[in-house]
Amino acid sequence: MERHGGKSALTDSDGEHSHSELLEMSAQAAGAFLRFCGTDDLSERRVAFMLPKSAGYAALKLGIWRAGGVCVPLCVSHPPAEIAYVVDDSAPSLVVCHPSFREKIEPICSEKGVVFALSDEFFQFPSARAFPDFPLSRRAMMIYTSGTTSRPKGVVTTHSNIDAQINAMLQAWEWTDADRVLNVLPLHHLHGILNLLLCPLSAGALCEMADFDPGAVWERFRRGGITVFMAVPTVYAKLAQFWENAPADDRKDMSRACAAMRLMVSGSAALTVRLSLKWRDISGHTLLERYGMTETGMILSNPLKGKRKPGFVGKPMPGVRAKLFTPEGAPAHPGEQGEVRVKGAGVFLEYWNNSRATRGAFLDGWFKTGDMAALDSEGDFQMFGRESVDIIKSGGYKISALEVEREILEKNGVAACAVVGVEDGVWGQRVAAVVALENGKSLSLTELKQWLEPRLAPYKIPSLLENVDELPVNALGKVQKPELVKIWEGEI
Repeated sequence: MERHGGKSALTDSDGEHSHSELLEMSAQAAGAFLRFCGTDDLSERRVAFMLPKSAGYAALKLGIWRAGGVCVPLCVSHPPAEIAYVVDDSAPSLVVCHPSFREKIEPICSEKGVVFALSDEFFQFPSARAFPDFPLSRRAMMIYTSGTTSRPKGVVTTHSNIDAQINAMLQAWEWTDADRVLNVLPLHHLHGILNLLLCPLSAGALCEMADFDPGAVWERFRRGGITVFMAVPTVYAKLAQFWENAPADDRKDMSRACAAMRLMVSGSAALTVRLSLKWRDISGHTLLERYGMTETGMILSNPLKGKRKPGFVGKPMPGVRAKLFTPEGAPAHPGEQGEVRVKGAGVFLEYWNNSRATRGAFLDGWFKTGDMAALDSEGDFQMFGRESVDIIKSGGYKISALEVEREILEKNGVAACAVVGVEDGVWGQRVAAVVALENGKSLSLTELKQWLEPRLAPYKIPSLLENVDELPVNALGKVQKPELVKIWEGEI
């Protein structure tokens, strides 16, 4: 960032901020962290933080790194129970939040006995002038993501991992300092952090921070200047819906605005061919679909230049090796489905405090993604979804069905339940619950949502509910989830 100096780096509700300004703010934050902890090196101490999308967020993250710490971003929309879990599991030395989130965060810290501070304090200290020197192999970030177990796992990446992930995107998508990107994604998720903040900052591009609103996004497009837009399929579906409901003259102007951009990317969930073709008709862009994970960064991508195939996610990113393996462990042949496994400098270090899960995630040096795909005759990957039915991808989020089931089972009157993903044109998948109730009990979708709202993030709460007498099980008593998905066939 130093080489970009006074060039604009980021815009937020307070206006534009240069690279020099962000570096100075991060030096202030780093100095505050070091004084706060009474040390000249945080030495991988974790710092959890919750800030709105702003220059303060970027500066605080950079300040944690410059002080030698590990940043643990917290989700602003998560209920207290989920935030408390992350704080408890990551065991941070300090939790920092914006004053607007104080009422949510401070009681959790008090209960857990964790030191709490407001973010404003960290930009009032003198800037640090000496920073710890450490290898790139040091831990840098911990992002919590749902896995095949019932609780989210902390995915730990090193500075070296993050550098490799950024460099792959810079090369594959040809970022330059002339780019300007609109970031409407959350900043506790790798897509929003890595692809839409760290990557443009590294390139010297400008990142505009904004919350997602279809009308506001279209208005920003129409003002011009945006060169790159990246989002999840749900965002594109909502933008398409807004476009379809707009007056004819506005639609023409909106389409021209999209056509002026150089790149539009979709990821974090499967993009349906139907939506891809619709967006091409609207914008003139064949969305560049890519595939990645919190544990790896971007793995596969359609080409920046050349043919993009709707329904496919292209070939491995620079510096990434990806292969398909059958359930027996043999390399899959073209046209044969297999699990995607990955090697590369961007692959994460570990699951925090979970050595068993870390060991289970690798085989012969390959990271096992749990996602199934096949290669076509041209070597392009086509994804077929999770190997496990217990992971639901909705609106760009990965949701553990087991976690949702556990919370539903806590409700009085619920005898058994199963949570599944039902294919949906807007969300990718919708979270659906099938519940068997005790005799004489009843449960409506409204009642279920009210029960779960204080316990789960909004995107994890089922939007579909079916009450049944009993769940279908096999001889071993395992619920047959594919049978449950059929309940909604033809209805969505």
